[in-house]
Amino acid sequence: MTDTWQRPQLAASLKPSRSPLFVAQHSERYARQALIGEYEDRYGVTLIVMIDAIFAANVTYLEELLFDAEVGRPLHLMIASPGGDGEAAVRMVRSIRTRCSQLTVIVPDLAKSAATLICLGADRILMGPAGDLGPVDPQFQIRRSLVSAREIVAAVAEAEARIKAAPDTYPLFAALLSDVNLLMVEQARSAIQRSEGLVREALSCCTGRGEDLIDQLTAALKRPLIDEVSTHNTVVPADAAAKLGLPAEAADVTGDQWHLLWSLWTRYFLLGCFPAGQNAVYEGRRVSHVEEPA
Repeated sequence: MTDTWQRPQLAASLKPSRSPLFVAQHSERYARQALIGEYEDRYGVTLIVMIDAIFAANVTYLEELLFDAEVGRPLHLMIASPGGDGEAAVRMVRSIRTRCSQLTVIVPDLAKSAATLICLGADRILMGPAGDLGPVDPQFQIRRSLVSAREIVAAVAEAEARIKAAPDTYPLFAALLSDVNLLMVEQARSAIQRSEGLVREALSCCTGRGEDLIDQLTAALKRPLIDEVSTHNTVVPADAAAKLGLPAEAADVTGDQWHLLWSLWTRYFLLGCFPAGQNAVYEGRRVSHVEEPA
């Protein structure tokens, strides 16, 4: 049986009309999608937007943006994310690469950790003046916050040392680490050990790279993005990323392309998506999903 989306006449007959009130209520959504359409027409690409923490449960939302993408067309992904699950990130970039001829990742703000992994699989990383990649530092969701795997391991080690020195402090540290259990600590340690493998897998997603180049880039990225990470907030701007061998470049902030992208980004900023993290957004010319926190 043919799906409804493949039968234009039936799909059109089932499509409800848009009343003036409905249009008014969603006017900002339509304005953003109009800017996406203008960008696509001007530059001959598919443009999608992903603003969210990266976890396995979110893969389907990205797939919704990609399910009918033109395979022979370049794809531009505007991304903003504090990070998340590296395994999910590699799955995402693999999926994206099968739906385009070339991948450009646009970073107007932060693309940390798992989002950096997505950037590693791109042919080109276009970064705004405040654009920032970061360490490949796995994140865990504790309540509504993202916590670094390294910080979990370090906090538990610090608590153990302090309790050993002063056993009467046990109740204090037990209360402070009440959201952390032994299983989470072991998962955090495993995720840290997996980081180098995820970097290699993400780099391998860019089909133009040979094994020798992948080996060189993995070795070059290991120290600054994995081994010598002092904090999840370590800054990696366009020039630093380029020096590491990544295809990163600073956007021409005087050019029409960046002006159009910035006009689009400011609408997401006012929507409360990032960095406040109030909403998650997956948006393209035809698809729009905005999820407010529970």
